Amino acid sequence: MFFILLFGGISGLCDIQAQSDDVSGKQRDSLNIKADTIVYHNNINILAPAKAAFYSAVLPGLGQAYNKQYWKIPLVYAGIGTGGYFYMFYNNEYKRYRQAYFDRQNGLQDEFPQYTENVLIKAQEYYRRQRDTAMLLTILAYVLNIIDANVSAHLKQWNVNDDLSFKPVQLSVFEKPAFGLQMNISF
Repeated sequence: MFFILLFGGISGLCDIQAQSDDVSGKQRDSLNIKADTIVYHNNINILAPAKAAFYSAVLPGLGQAYNKQYWKIPLVYAGIGTGGYFYMFYNNEYKRYRQAYFDRQNGLQDEFPQYTENVLIKAQEYYRRQRDTAMLLTILAYVLNIIDANVSAHLKQWNVNDDLSFKPVQLSVFEKPAFGLQMNISF
């Protein structure tokens, strides 16, 4: 399937003639390829996406500032800060219940005398799971920050044209003419 799409894309860009008539009327094998012209814009920086991703990896939000999308910086810090806050909260609660369980095992007075040992164990498991989930969400927010900076830098280099028109085309695949739509995409 990939090779069909690749060949279709190449044949769409090139005018290929397998055989042509010579001046003397004899057929000769030849291959004429007329390539489309490619226009490069001077303002395209190929390394800009990697640079933006690197900046965001070093300091979250710096890649968004590099892309001049300043409004995203508070969202980045809100995501990472919220995950960090919940990680610290659940970690402190986990430590409190763990310490209470260890104190009770050693015969000392703990801060939760109303709970049984079984409840303390279940509370430890609950807060440990919540802490680990908060850590994963914090890491996810950090990684999404890097991906967002990279993708935004890629999309800033995309050539956007206001001409999004469809043109009807007459196709004569079979003996009768047929009508269809043609969409041209130029890079």
